[in-house]
Amino acid sequence: MSEKKIRIGFYALTSCYGCQLQFAMMDEILQLIPNAEIVCWYMLERDSKEVEPVDIAFIEGSVSTEEEVELVKEVREKSKIVVAVGACATQGGVQSWTDKPLDELWKTVYGDGKVKFQPRMAKPVEEYIKVDYRLYGCPPEKRDFLYAIGTFLVGSWPEDIDYPVCLECRLRGNTCVLIERGEPCLGPITRAGCDARCPAFNVACIGCRGAIGYDVAWFDSLAKTFKEKGYTKEEIIERMKIFNAHNPKLEEMVNKIFQEVKE
Repeated sequence: MSEKKIRIGFYALTSCYGCQLQFAMMDEILQLIPNAEIVCWYMLERDSKEVEPVDIAFIEGSVSTEEEVELVKEVREKSKIVVAVGACATQGGVQSWTDKPLDELWKTVYGDGKVKFQPRMAKPVEEYIKVDYRLYGCPPEKRDFLYAIGTFLVGSWPEDIDYPVCLECRLRGNTCVLIERGEPCLGPITRAGCDARCPAFNVACIGCRGAIGYDVAWFDSLAKTFKEKGYTKEEIIERMKIFNAHNPKLEEMVNKIFQEVKE
């Protein structure tokens, strides 16, 4: 890129702020300072300005209020590149994992209390605006952020990950949590990049990096395996929806496995 400093904004929606904290604690951020101007990042600077034009906008959190809808639209208009950061921004987060109506959820959490925000059901950022790139995970890996920002700084573009956690499991020589332990591991349909951290400690993957894109997340194949191990359709869908509640093919593919064969 040119010698002019790249302008960066980091915007927070509904989330735990864990993704911002992950990046804010990176020593490597200091190496970025000579080449970048951080225009907006409230975790680091309380005098940040949300409405300023930026070259790269990082957005964390799910869109869960009317005000956040307007914010992401404004950020999109003023940004050359928009990056959705973390499971909430890319997949809607665990807060979107529900089939209950908004009114019921609101009553459960707030009762008769008054809140100044106008609520919406939690959704990924790309439900409202065009997203150029995604950093997956809960939170994303530090190396993913460094890789993305590094390629942007040199005028290139980061590659997406199109293979499952299982590949990383095999490379590490892990015991298969699904086949050998019989636990409902989502590694076969989940985007890699975590170095199979959970399965390496004999913990089944819950899919925090989201289902693999490019139509290669075979929910039906994995559901068939789960079914053979005794899991019900409801248990399978509930497990898969934790971080994939907005995937349009999930329930359709799982239901296919449980359809009765008509003679």
